[in-house]
Formats: sequence, structure tokens, C-alpha cells
Amino acid sequence: MNRLRLHSEEMYREELDELRIDDTRHRPANWQLSPHAVLTYLIGGRLKNGFEITPKYIGNKRLMEIAIATLTTDRALLLYGVPGTGKSWVSEHLTAAISGDSKLLIQGTAGTSEDAIRYGWNYAQLLAKGPSEEALVETPIMKGMREGRIVRFEELTRVPAEVQDTLITILSEKSMPIPELSAQIEAVEGFNLIATANNRDKGVNELSSALKRRFNTVVLPTPATQREELDIIRRRVASTSRALDLPLEESSLAQIEKIVTIFRELRHGLTTDGKAKLKSPSGTLSTAEAISVVNQGLSLSAHFGDGVLSSDDISASLIGAIVKDPVEDKTVFTEYMESVMKKRPEFRDIYLACKELV
Repeated sequence: MNRLRLHSEEMYREELDELRIDDTRHRPANWQLSPHAVLTYLIGGRLKNGFEITPKYIGNKRLMEIAIATLTTDRALLLYGVPGTGKSWVSEHLTAAISGDSKLLIQGTAGTSEDAIRYGWNYAQLLAKGPSEEALVETPIMKGMREGRIVRFEELTRVPAEVQDTLITILSEKSMPIPELSAQIEAVEGFNLIATANNRDKGVNELSSALKRRFNTVVLPTPATQREELDIIRRRVASTSRALDLPLEESSLAQIEKIVTIFRELRHGLTTDGKAKLKSPSGTLSTAEAISVVNQGLSLSAHFGDGVLSSDDISASLIGAIVKDPVEDKTVFTEYMESVMKKRPEFRDIYLACKELV
């Protein structure tokens, strides 16, 4: 059975293997690659043998250097920013390159308990034999500590504050007490944590000052330029279209560029030429949402159209991404359509397609 999505270390196995062969620099304990090679894996480059490494992150190289350098120290890494800026994507690729396994993951939710972070119990074993090593249920953090690997913690600020603070001892002392066994787990070299949080959750379950000190925070911004964002979307859509067997024609790039222009203008509240101010909708209009709009359009085109991405294919999902509030956002988008899109000849087709649906 074909899996819908491969983990990063499986999807880019050839690149990681080539990097390991090429890599002659110092590797920290239990790292699969040196920090320099991890950076090459993230931002792309050409190896000495001519092998091409594709970029996984398109943006500020210095941010990736800071993120990688943090993981060589005793501080954990917090990737922070608006939804859709690639925090989870970067986190997964960092762990794939460093530990060779991105599957040690805790998904933070309002229902995440201390047991999901520290350890749990096999209650059948617990009742039969009492507290014992065999009755322990290993969590990703416990496994990462024992094996010296990087652990991912998604959406940390969605977790209740009292549960978040379970991490303080683990990150500061690099140990996990198990009072029921009068024992503790000692982290071996190579263990660290990459957490993600988005600023739309700020104030919901904000990190305590004690926990913040255990993290070095790297803020991932939205793409700085339209060309940069277009490149990100083109690469991600090309990867997804291959996995889902959806054709991506060269002619589709013009439609993708229109989506990027619309998203950036509404996100920044300003037209590309800087001549007109715009109202912004309530949503984030992130790069990830733009990718979803394109993928949805490609699916419609492949299964119900002629295989070429058209304005009719993307209009419904485009409106769905922009109009989150049926009253205020609809007004914002209608004004944008009439004052900006209608006046641009190259946007005429998408304007007419959206006008039928708004």
C-alpha cells in the first residue's frame, strides 16, 4: 500500500546519504551530519561530487544558522511565527538531518497531559507487578533522552501552562525524575527539543518566564519578496502534485503568481506598486494556505477539467481562504475585487470567476 506522505528522512534519503558521504566536518555527539551539512540540507547547494541538494527552506540563511547552532548547545529551540510560515516543515527537516528520524513527535493540544510528556504506565503491568521499568510507557521525550536524539513538540502554546512547565526540569537538568521507581532518566549527548508556536496563540497559554529561558527563540517571518514566496509555493506544489499524481503544467505558473499577488496585497494591506492602501481580512493568508489553494485547484483541474489550472479551478478555494468571516471578510474581498482586480487586464478571468461566487 502506497503511503500518502513520506517522512522527510525517507523522502530525501538520497540527499541525506550523499551529504553523509560528502561531510568531513566535525559532527556533535549522535548527530548524523555536521552543522554545516545540516545547513546545506536546509538551504540547498551543490556538493563536491556535483550532486545537487534541493532547498527545503527559502529565506534568511542566518535564521537557519542560528537554529542549528542552538541545537548544539544546552538550550532548546523555539520556532515562532504566524501560522503557515513553515515552522513544522523546518522542525521536521532539522530532526531528519540531525537525528535521521523525525518521528519523535508530541502534538500539543488543550488536552495534552503530563503523561504525554514525561511517561505513562501500562496499567495491566502496574496492577500485576506494581511500579516497575517494564510497566513504564515510553514517551517520545523519554526515548529521545535515552538515545540522544532531537524531539519535536508541535504547538507548545496550545498546551496548558501547568503541563508546559513539566519541560523545565527536563530542559534545565537534562534529566527526568521517576519518583515511583526512585530513579531518573539521564539524557545522553545529542538530546534536545524543537518546539513550535504561533503568535496567534499568544496569551492563550503563554510560556512562563522560567520555561522561556530554556529556549532560544527563532522567529520565522513570512517570505520577504513575492519571488521568494512564489518559489516556495512552486516547489511545494510540484512535490505534492507528484505524490498525488496531479499534473502541474508550465502554464499553471501564471495562475499561481496571481494567487501570490492577491495574498501578499491583502496580507500587507497595500498594492504591489504601493499606490493604494487596502483593508486586510481576518485570516493570516499564509504561504501554506496559498499552497492549499493551488493544490485544490489542481485537483479540480485534473479530475473535472482539462488538466490545466484555470481561474474557475482556483476561485472557490481562493475565496474560502480569504473569507473566514462571512460579513467583514466578504466586504474586504469585494472591495479588493472591484478596486484592484477589476482594473487589471491580466486578472480579468479570475475577477469574473470570483465575482460569480462572492
